[in-house]
Amino acid sequence: MTITPSLWPRPMPLRRFLSQLWTTGCAASGSRLSSDGYAPQPVIGPDSVEVLGRSYTRDDFTNVTAKILAKVGRNLHNQSYHPLWLIKERIKAHFYSSYVGRWGNPLFSVHDNLSPVVTTEQNFDSLLIPPDHPSRKRGDNYYLNRTTMLRAHTSAHQKELVSSGLDAFLLAGDVYRRDEIDASHYPVFHQIEGVRLFTDHELFSQVQNGSDLSLFEQGGRRTPQKQENHSLEAMKLVEFNLKETLTRLVTHLFGEDVEVRWVDCYFPFTHPSFEMEVRFQGDWMEVLGCGVMEQELLNSGAGNKLGWAFGLGLERLAMVLYGIPDIRLFWSQDERFLRQFRVNDVQQPVCFQPLSKYPPLHNDISFWLPDGEAGQESFTKNDFYDLVRSIGGDLVEKVSLVDDFKHPKTGRRSQCYRIIYRHMERTLTQKEVRLVHERIERAAETELGVQGRY
Repeated sequence: MTITPSLWPRPMPLRRFLSQLWTTGCAASGSRLSSDGYAPQPVIGPDSVEVLGRSYTRDDFTNVTAKILAKVGRNLHNQSYHPLWLIKERIKAHFYSSYVGRWGNPLFSVHDNLSPVVTTEQNFDSLLIPPDHPSRKRGDNYYLNRTTMLRAHTSAHQKELVSSGLDAFLLAGDVYRRDEIDASHYPVFHQIEGVRLFTDHELFSQVQNGSDLSLFEQGGRRTPQKQENHSLEAMKLVEFNLKETLTRLVTHLFGEDVEVRWVDCYFPFTHPSFEMEVRFQGDWMEVLGCGVMEQELLNSGAGNKLGWAFGLGLERLAMVLYGIPDIRLFWSQDERFLRQFRVNDVQQPVCFQPLSKYPPLHNDISFWLPDGEAGQESFTKNDFYDLVRSIGGDLVEKVSLVDDFKHPKTGRRSQCYRIIYRHMERTLTQKEVRLVHERIERAAETELGVQGRY
């Protein structure tokens, strides 16, 4: 995955493994989807966008497409015996059995049905992401309007859950990001994240002379190891608990012999921050991002506590653990795919048996970018990728930039993209692919302002 600096990572690179194999104003924030899975059909009108039964006024930031809105409400992570459901249930079962309150009830609550329509305040501001941060770019997100969007990470709900009084929870859901097109990237994917908060007593009760220790210190300074208002003792204990918890989780998923290492990194909402990597098929593979929560995030309702948070991608784990080679397969309704995951026990190993590999067809598209420096800067690859997805849908397996040319005299830039088409369930003909490709060519000129060279 491409790591967006503001978000829990969407871990990549995955390609080499495929070859071997993280509302106020918007009532949607705390709303839940219907438990029976039904969701009203989305509608994109000239003045408004309707999704999940609510209408949002369009403006100059609106860029969500019908193809993307059609995924809202599918909730693959809640469909019984879907591979993403299996991974979610395995993680949930592990936390339920391993972490129990004093009355025998599970310590962690689970929230997997929150609406993906959130405010920009939820998605960015509530997580301390600066107003000028590149992760807010229109080209990287799906906006309903300037103040409402499809969440780019499940962390968008973190503040509301902490403010409601929860101090140990798992949160799973679909997230949306404009991205490149290949076997390991899809504009809709699924995350699960966890949060655990500690009081003085919970953190220090098992420590000798723990009653003399405090979560916080006055006049402290921020270092690479701690935040300015955290005591070093408290931070070290929280970090230890975080890493121990996640090591137990990946051991549960990958097996007792799994090798784990930690890499220091940066997220705006945690400090210190880490990425966990596991050794898989001879290579180190990033599986999740985590860290000690920024205290400012907790001051709205849990200012007397310290906590950690982590986030990971369900597709990522399912592709590796089950050997699924193409991320598009998760959206397949082909019975040959789905029946492989109908197991008696969610812990039962599954080794995906590939469907017939239908032959690919590729077509190139070349065009001049819009004239002038401003015009060229207004064009982004993600705009083109999204246009291709909107027209070609899941027929498109991969889009790659194969040539980027600047005319030495005029200064005009030309780009050539190769689009690989492959149906997951049947053989495509060049005739039907050409019809789709011609629609992409026409739409690129009318919607993106490019000039075709075909």
